[in-house]
Amino acid sequence: MMSASKSILFPIFSQRTEPITQLELELFLSLRNRLQQLEAQVEAQEEALKSRLEAGADVDPGVRVAELKESFRRNVSWKSCTEKLARRLKLAGYCERVLAATRPSRSVSLEVQ
Repeated sequence: MMSASKSILFPIFSQRTEPITQLELELFLSLRNRLQQLEAQVEAQEEALKSRLEAGADVDPGVRVAELKESFRRNVSWKSCTEKLARRLKLAGYCERVLAATRPSRSVSLEVQ
């Protein structure tokens, strides 16, 4: 004997949300504009400190330390393609010569602790 299945009805709750006020929108825009101003100020200050450190400026003794971290990188994104082509054309040592002739790009970052 088969029993009839019953449907279960779930109540749907309507959530009332508070409207977004003009004051909230103005505050958001004001904060976003202030963030852009602060980012520009931080960038300018960082560049000023980096250039002074590169020029040999001393840092006052204390808890905070500022130094430049310098790294060099040879950006040879085409290396694997060139290696395959060099193998196919039987150009032994070609990639090594190109890599040796490629000047590394310099990256300097300011480290403040």
